[in-house]
Amino acid sequence: MLLGERRTQVLKHIEQLGFVSLQQLVDHFGISESTARRDVEYLDGISKVQKTRGGAAYIGESMASFEERTVAALKEKKEIAQAVAAMVESGEVVLLDGGTTTLEVARQLIGRSLTVVTNSVPIINLLINQPGIELISIGGYVYPQTGVALGPIAQAALKAVHARRLIMSVGGITEAGLFNSNSLLVETERQMMESADEVWVVTDSGKFGRSALAHLAPLDSMDRLITDDGLDPEWRLRLQDAGVEVTEVKGRGTRVEGQEVLTAAFDS
Repeated sequence: MLLGERRTQVLKHIEQLGFVSLQQLVDHFGISESTARRDVEYLDGISKVQKTRGGAAYIGESMASFEERTVAALKEKKEIAQAVAAMVESGEVVLLDGGTTTLEVARQLIGRSLTVVTNSVPIINLLINQPGIELISIGGYVYPQTGVALGPIAQAALKAVHARRLIMSVGGITEAGLFNSNSLLVETERQMMESADEVWVVTDSGKFGRSALAHLAPLDSMDRLITDDGLDPEWRLRLQDAGVEVTEVKGRGTRVEGQEVLTAAFDS
């Protein structure tokens, strides 16, 4: 593998895990510790990672653009979004986090009578002319990679909001809980969680077993998780033990804690 190609792969690996040790790089890429150290020093020098004692933490922007992530697992995201929209009742106040899966949820809410509160510029642009939706925009520093408003201004605005439910996406889920890719983002998402009666997490099953840069919250911070039917049965049991209601999208219906329930959201 050429030098530039290897360093690109090393960076992608650090981004995916959030933090890696030098030994992990040695084992994963089959390189020497001195080579791993030089790669980390190079990436630290271009401000993509932060060198730590014995490893590296990812600090750069996501290498996948919002557009690229929108098309990733698109079928699963659409099916998840249809299931979520079918469970949202008319007249609700819904808090929508930014992200590609929540953007699909917003598409499925078009034509409904709802109040939608969001910090996502893509969702605002999608819903701004929908007559049945009362749209409330949360302002703040707009993170350029995702078009999501973050930081102290956004958090202050969220403190004045109360929603029936928060619908949010995450960058990864492990036994330690929920993760996302930006520390400023998770601070804003924590305030969102405090501003809602219920927390619904929407994510494809590929996010399980993966961490990201910043820890958001423990598993039991979720009230419901909606995912595709690729969820490992061990994860289903682990989530249920944590008190999380699990809804698995399965074909033209949803699997809710082992029972399949057909929903109108899947009718075309």
